[in-house]
Amino acid sequence: MSKYDPLWEHVASRGERSCTLTFDDVADIIGLRIDHSFLNYKKELLRYGYQVGKISLKNETVTFERKA
Repeated sequence: MSKYDPLWEHVASRGERSCTLTFDDVADIIGLRIDHSFLNYKKELLRYGYQVGKISLKNETVTFERKA
């Protein structure tokens, strides 16, 4: 089990085509702030039918997109 599984499940359960969460939203869901390891773990999201579309460090947001 990955520390990001609760986040992947949250994104998939929303069922939206695209979903943008703030870093604070992510911290509320998984109990940690996003760190550099997120880049290694993001490929796990593909199993849930989504991918990371954009990470904005300036706005502190992450956009998730449903795979076509």
